[in-house]
Amino acid sequence: MNATSPEATPGAGPDTAPGRIVLLTTSHRVAPGLLSWPAWQALHAADRVLCADAAHPQLPYLREAGIAVDQASPTAEDLVRACAGGRTVVLVATGEGEPALTDGLARLAGSGRVRMPELELLPASYDLPGARLLDLVQVMDRIRAECPWSSQQTHQGLAKYGIEEAYELVEAIEDGDREELREELGDVLLQVVFHARIAEEHPEEPFSVDDVAGGIVAKLIHRHPHVFGDATATTPEEVKEHWLRTKAAEKQRTSVTEGIPLGQPGLALAAKLASRVRTAGLDVPLPRTEGIGYELLELAVRAEAQGVDPEAALRAAARAYRDAIRQTETARRTDPAGQQGGAQDT
Repeated sequence: MNATSPEATPGAGPDTAPGRIVLLTTSHRVAPGLLSWPAWQALHAADRVLCADAAHPQLPYLREAGIAVDQASPTAEDLVRACAGGRTVVLVATGEGEPALTDGLARLAGSGRVRMPELELLPASYDLPGARLLDLVQVMDRIRAECPWSSQQTHQGLAKYGIEEAYELVEAIEDGDREELREELGDVLLQVVFHARIAEEHPEEPFSVDDVAGGIVAKLIHRHPHVFGDATATTPEEVKEHWLRTKAAEKQRTSVTEGIPLGQPGLALAAKLASRVRTAGLDVPLPRTEGIGYELLELAVRAEAQGVDPEAALRAAARAYRDAIRQTETARRTDPAGQQGGAQDT
C-alpha cells in the first residue's frame, strides 16, 4: 500500500502522535447504507478511508455521501505508518472481519518496539434477532437452484420428512437433550423454508417464505388481543378463551371436527376429538362397540379429560418397556445359562 508520506514510520520518535485506526464492521443482513451515526461521524472525520474489497456493498453509498474510499489491502505496518502524526484511518472491513490484519496489529503491539495507534472496533450495523434466518433463506435459494437432488423435490416428496423431523423434535424434547433440541428445531425449520421455496415456483398460486411469515404474524396478532389490543387476560384459561373465540370467528366452521387431521396418530386423534367435544360443551357418548380400538378410544378420552397427553404417556411407558428389554438382554449376555432357547426375529 502506498499509503502515507515516507517520514511517518513505526515508532518514529516520542513526540510523534500515533493516531487512530478504526476497524469498521458491517452486517450483510442489513441493507447497505444503513449505518449507525457514530459510523458516519468516523467516516466523515477520517483522514483516509480504506477497503480491500472493490465490490463491497457499502462502497457506492459511502461515495454517494461524499466519502473518498481507496481500495487497498494494508499490512499492520502500513496502517501504523498511515496513522503517524495523529491521523485517523478508517478501514471498512470485509465480510471475514480482517483477521490477518488484526493478528498482525496484535503481534506488532506485543513486540514492544512500535508506538501503536489507538485501535477501535466500530460496528456500523447490527444484526437484529432473527437475522440469521435471512442466511437460511439465501442458502436454501442457492441449493434449490444448484443441487441436483433439491432442485427436483416437490411438496409431496418432502411430506414424509416433515413427519419424521416432527417426531425427532418430540423425542429431543422428551429426552431433555438441549443440543439435540436445537438441532431438531433447525431440521423442522428447514422443512418450512424448503416448502416455501418450492411454493415460489407454482405457476398459478406462488407464495414465498415472506408470505408464510406474514400470515403467521397476522394470525398471532389477531389471536392475542390481550397483547396487541385492548382486551385483557390474566390467566392461561382466559388466553385460551380469546384464542378459541377469534379462531372460531376466522374459520366459521360448521362442526367442531373440522380442521382435525385424520392422518395423525390414533391416540392423538382421539384425544383431539375429545378436547373439541369438551370445549364445545357437547355431550357425545362413546360408541359402545367391542374391540381393542374402542377400548383405546375410551382410554384416550379419559386421559384427555385428566389433562394427560395419551401419546406422550404411551411413549413414556414404551420407553420404560424398552429399558426393561435392554436390562433383560444384558442379564442374558452375562449369564451363560440364559443363552439357551432364546426366540429370534426372522
